[in-house]
Amino acid sequence: MFEFDQYLGFLAFLSILTIGFWLMIFLLTFMIPYWVGGSIIEMLKEKREARKAKARQE
Repeated sequence: MFEFDQYLGFLAFLSILTIGFWLMIFLLTFMIPYWVGGSIIEMLKEKREARKAKARQE
């Protein structure tokens, strides 16, 4: 059915595919919400600083 080198190639393909799948799942479940949350916090800080600067000018 399979020669030994074909079997090793198939195992390498499955390993790379599985690693890619889990990295994608990790990225979608942990990194993207962390990035979005950090962006929102930074945006709120900038708005707060702008409001404080405007209050100091008046």
